[in-house]
Amino acid sequence: MIELLVVLAIVALLLTIVAPRYMGSIDNAKEVALKENLKVMRINIDRFLADKGRYPESLDELVGERYLRAIPSDPITESSQTWIVVPADDVETGGVADVRSGAEGASRRGEVFAEW
Repeated sequence: MIELLVVLAIVALLLTIVAPRYMGSIDNAKEVALKENLKVMRINIDRFLADKGRYPESLDELVGERYLRAIPSDPITESSQTWIVVPADDVETGGVADVRSGAEGASRRGEVFAEW
């Protein structure tokens, strides 16, 4: 019985060491995925502009024109509907010039997600 208690105490000690690192790595993975999703969408917006001479009217147009297979989900909000579309300043080209995350809060480094 004592041996079992000692083993359980060791397992509990190891879990208290590993759990915070695990949670931190999940947050870090979400932040990296968010940066990559933003990069891919911005590259494809630029490609659309170079090909068509105008910005896409919406993110759905990027999918319709096959610049993206699907609108990626925001890993922080876990939804593809929360992207904030930044319109173009130029009235002639119009459309979506940039995209930002609709996630509230800040990264582990203190950067606000909506400013990425």
